[in-house]
Amino acid sequence: MTREEIYDKLNEVFQDVFDDEEITVNDSTVASDVDGWDSLEHINLIVAVERCFGIKFTMGETTGLKNVGEMVDKIIAHLS
Repeated sequence: MTREEIYDKLNEVFQDVFDDEEITVNDSTVASDVDGWDSLEHINLIVAVERCFGIKFTMGETTGLKNVGEMVDKIIAHLS
């Protein structure tokens, strides 16, 4: 799966979790860029991403993410 394909799926996940069809994420997107992305929604987002890609993040992976680009890197690592 290419980085672009991952972003296509991630945009759908973000739009669903945050109930906003206008959200488009990229490598530098951080929580403060998305309305409603707080610690509780972060958990919902991680669960939705795991389901979408059929992967399971470790606790360390989810708490150490600095931006969406790092999330994509983790997804690629899990898929390979």
